Amino acid sequence: MEKIFNRLQRAIWKKFTETLFDGTEMVISADQVVDNLELMFSEMHGGKARETGLSLYVIWLALGGPAFHYATAVQRRRAFEKKLQNRRIDLFQDFARIRGIIYAGYYGHWLGGVEGSEADNASNPVLNSIGYTLPTLRGNRAGAPEDPEVGEQVKADLPDSAFVDRNTIADDVEVIIIGSGAGGGVAAANLAASGYKCLIVEAGAHFPCSKITTHEKIMSSNLYRDGAIQTTRNRDIIVFQGQVVGGSPVINNGIALRVKQDGLIHQKAEDVLATWSRLGAPVSPAALTKSYEYIEKRLGIAPIAPRLGVRNGNHLIRGWNAYKQKSDNPLDHEAPLRWFSKNWGEYGSDRACVSAGYCNTGCPYGRKNAPPETWLADAVAGDNEQPARILPEAQVEQILWGERNIAGERTARGVEILFRDGTKKTISASKGIVVAAGTIASSNILDASGIEGTGEGISLNIACPVPALMGSEQRAWDEDQMATYVDRADFLIESHFQPPMSMSTLVPGWFDEHFQRMRNYNRLASAGVLFPADRLGRLKKGKLDLSLDDEALWTLRRALGTLSKVHFAAGAMEVYPALLRGQTLWKGMDWEKIDTFFADAITEADDVVISSSHPHGGNAINQNPAKGVVDLDQKVYGTTNVFVTDASVMPSSIRVNAQLTTMAMADRVTHGVRIFDK
Repeated sequence: MEKIFNRLQRAIWKKFTETLFDGTEMVISADQVVDNLELMFSEMHGGKARETGLSLYVIWLALGGPAFHYATAVQRRRAFEKKLQNRRIDLFQDFARIRGIIYAGYYGHWLGGVEGSEADNASNPVLNSIGYTLPTLRGNRAGAPEDPEVGEQVKADLPDSAFVDRNTIADDVEVIIIGSGAGGGVAAANLAASGYKCLIVEAGAHFPCSKITTHEKIMSSNLYRDGAIQTTRNRDIIVFQGQVVGGSPVINNGIALRVKQDGLIHQKAEDVLATWSRLGAPVSPAALTKSYEYIEKRLGIAPIAPRLGVRNGNHLIRGWNAYKQKSDNPLDHEAPLRWFSKNWGEYGSDRACVSAGYCNTGCPYGRKNAPPETWLADAVAGDNEQPARILPEAQVEQILWGERNIAGERTARGVEILFRDGTKKTISASKGIVVAAGTIASSNILDASGIEGTGEGISLNIACPVPALMGSEQRAWDEDQMATYVDRADFLIESHFQPPMSMSTLVPGWFDEHFQRMRNYNRLASAGVLFPADRLGRLKKGKLDLSLDDEALWTLRRALGTLSKVHFAAGAMEVYPALLRGQTLWKGMDWEKIDTFFADAITEADDVVISSSHPHGGNAINQNPAKGVVDLDQKVYGTTNVFVTDASVMPSSIRVNAQLTTMAMADRVTHGVRIFDK
């Protein structure tokens, strides 16, 4: 294992761990927690480890430096409580988020190192202490007796022939596609089918099913940008983005919602396409519907079987129905309450979902129809006249240009690529470039390439979790992570549950209180709220700068209050909203007190732990080049042969999970069209 932290940094991590677990009966030592953190950061790529190491010094000095280090356990705990848990100064609230990293080091404990198997971890002391069983070791499943046996399916993995390295890239590449996720994958499949010889360049590594495991900290470090701890510039919001061949769909929950669909989307919700039209981006509803239908058919999208969410999914259904009976708000009574539609293997097939609960760190059992199993497989298929090839672990720095034409437009002639060892290479493209690296990366690439106006008007769907303690065992981890949802028009409520490491970072609380909440892991139910932060962000020095405005904070308080009431209506004893201080709501609180609680507890975004997996915008479509980066066909203004096919083209927030719409938007401009020969 590469040494990431020096002796002082390791000593600081150890003291922080001992302080955070003060008053508990740890089943592994603080030194083992530090070893786990070192392994976790050693697997990350980029500068996050160094950045975190420097932050560690600042936090330590703010707590007293050597005086903190040599203080008694009681004194160190008081310092944590005074300066990290209970301060409402932004800087100290930012420091307080270090707790989640330490909890990941404890609850992400794994036996056998990087190569350790689930069988090796049958005696894992941390997992056993909270009553958790790994998928292949589970006997009595949460679903029906006919559920498929948990086992690996590798036949859908991409073949070795799909990949090239820096030495085997063809000299006659016609189209370079930057990014292999939702937008890039669809574009690659469609353009290859149209006869273009494509090279797909992906910054992340390739992780086939056989390399994906249930070792959470290793998977998070390798499959996510910045190891799943990327944040906005002000550190208010964690931004989850995949960095792997296949992109974010490899580590999402496969949720497939259209922006508008009768019975599935609230009838009073914002009409997203109408908003786009008002903004100057009239996207044809008929064209988008055609692409939606094609995507849904290719991915096998259908409502999940209720057997996959018998506890946590039904918890939300039961709670919402009971809550709604007491509500006098028409939005509540009109809200669709549904099982999610997803892109899993068909029930009864050998790739049917096994409800293992590890969607967010890649399916270890090969059951998800993500881009590697679908779009990329289509693109590299040998029966294509011009099969595509994939270059992994290669980051595009900028687009290279040729001469301007008579109209002043630039023609892309290739890209400059940075490899992980620091070397660079120029790759030529005779036809053109497709940019689909995700909202942040695509905006940065275009900006570095001299495109004006990029990185503005970025939207997020903000997510915030709320676990609840139930009176009896739930075993919510033994099923699909996300099963049911309510669309309340101004926000969504989505059932969700996570494996131990990830769940420990979502469960609020400090010291022995957090420890006891995790000891009650089997009694927890959980759901989260999702609401739009519409066009509030922009890129600043390459990083997302976004702060929630008063309207967004009001929606957050209202959504968390509603979800807390839903939990209590479902029989919860205690509710744990993701507040940084870790406050608890108790059974018997009336609705007015719950609303007052959130009004007092949340005055700014720093008061609560929030995240987003759906950044979109930054390179908005518009029919007016003065107001957008790309035209209605998603070609970059001022260029002859550069297109953008990821979520960055969306002019405003789409308010629902972004996977399906990203794919459909890419499909509508690339399906059956020779886009570079117009």
